[in-house]
Amino acid sequence: MDQLKAMEIFVEVARQRSFTVAGQRLGLTRAMVSKTIMQLEERLDARLLHRSTREVSLTDAGRAYLAPCMATVSQAQEAARMVAHVAQAGAGLAGPLRIQAPSSFGSAWLADAVARFSLLHPQVQAELFVDDALLDPIRHGFDLTIRVGGIPDSSALAMRPLAPCRAVLCASPAYLAQWGVPQAPQDLLKHQCLHFSHLTDGTNWHFQKGVGERREEVSVRVQAGFTANNGLVLHQAAQRGLGIVYSTTFLAWRNLLDGSLVPVLSDWELPLNHLSALYPASRQPSPKVRALIDFLVAEYQPVPPWDRELAAAGFFS
Repeated sequence: MDQLKAMEIFVEVARQRSFTVAGQRLGLTRAMVSKTIMQLEERLDARLLHRSTREVSLTDAGRAYLAPCMATVSQAQEAARMVAHVAQAGAGLAGPLRIQAPSSFGSAWLADAVARFSLLHPQVQAELFVDDALLDPIRHGFDLTIRVGGIPDSSALAMRPLAPCRAVLCASPAYLAQWGVPQAPQDLLKHQCLHFSHLTDGTNWHFQKGVGERREEVSVRVQAGFTANNGLVLHQAAQRGLGIVYSTTFLAWRNLLDGSLVPVLSDWELPLNHLSALYPASRQPSPKVRALIDFLVAEYQPVPPWDRELAAAGFFS
């Protein structure tokens, strides 16, 4: 058994809570994923996962094993990424490369990644366009479009997953001190809520917790006290104490770590989206597009850096 590969599979199963979805993400069959986890448990002489017909969840041993697993896999992927970067530096990629991304992710993470990619490939003329409008990448002439959820149902576009996109509710300590801490989703009806206007289900915020027969699902139609089409705007409002913001961990991670925002209703799960790369399906991606996608996959998988930081600080079990 390849120990490192087994650890990578375990991390993905723990993240997706599903053998099937983890297999799809890793390009493996469900049977292979299940067999590898069983071999890993035999080697460790410990049960890592509870299995049910609908979901898998971590045992106490699994929770203890997850953090060092994530660190080991991350270090191995960082080493592989360094080798890949050296190899790519001599690949001779050149020409214009037009990229479109949401404003918040583009500013917070993608701009730095594209800058580092450009240093490796100085003949590539990268143009990064950040906008929260759901532009048609083909009609607007983008070589690569990054989307957070909201993936269009179009045979004209091919997609490659880049990273999970965790949602999180958070608010400033000052706001919670004044208005109280909600204990259940229904309590949000008594609070000021800061709403991202591009959420696909409007002001319906969905929650779930538990597994199997004990799983609860709740939807709350919040009264948005403030709405914006940009996550950075909402975060500034939340830090000022305006209300509870529906955000993502890639945007909120630093505020959560420094305490300027604190998680709300953290025992409830919000829907999991994905960060994806889209490109025209009618042709094979050019070498420079493929190189950038591979670069971003190496940056953000199997666990993106913002979620690694939060996991290391104990925000995720």
